[in-house]
Amino acid sequence: MPVRTATATWEGALQGGSGTMTVGSGAFTVPFSVGTRFGDEAGTNPEELIGAAYAGCYSMALAAQLGQAGYQPERIRTTARVRIQQVEGGFAIDRIELETEAKVPNIDEAQFREIAERTKLWCPVGGALASVKEIVLTARLVD
Repeated sequence: MPVRTATATWEGALQGGSGTMTVGSGAFTVPFSVGTRFGDEAGTNPEELIGAAYAGCYSMALAAQLGQAGYQPERIRTTARVRIQQVEGGFAIDRIELETEAKVPNIDEAQFREIAERTKLWCPVGGALASVKEIVLTARLVD
C-alpha cells in the first residue's frame, strides 16, 4: 500500500510568521498562519485539511459499506466541521461534526443510518481521529 506525504514549512515566530502546506502529489500548496487558524484571514489551516480528509474518507467508506450491504449509492456528500479549543496547556481538537447526505435507491432510512453510523470510525481517517472526544454524525437520505 502507498505511503502518502505532505510537507509544512513555517517561517518566523508564531505571531507574525507564516507557512505553507503542500501535499506530496503536488496537487496544491496552501498558505497558513495564526490568522488563518484562529482568525478569519484568507488561507487554510490544519483543522480544515483534517476535515477535508475525514469527509473524503468517510464518503468513500460509506459507499463501500453501502455496496457491501447490496446498495449502490448515486451520490454521497459529506461535510466535516472540526473544532479546535483552547485547553489547559494548549489546544485540542475536541469535536468533529460529520454531516452526510446520500442518494441511495431502495434503502430505508433506518438501515441507511445504521450503516452510516458504523462507518464513522471504519474509515481509516476516522480511526486515526478516534481520540477526538466527540464525533457527531448527522446522516440523511435525499432525493
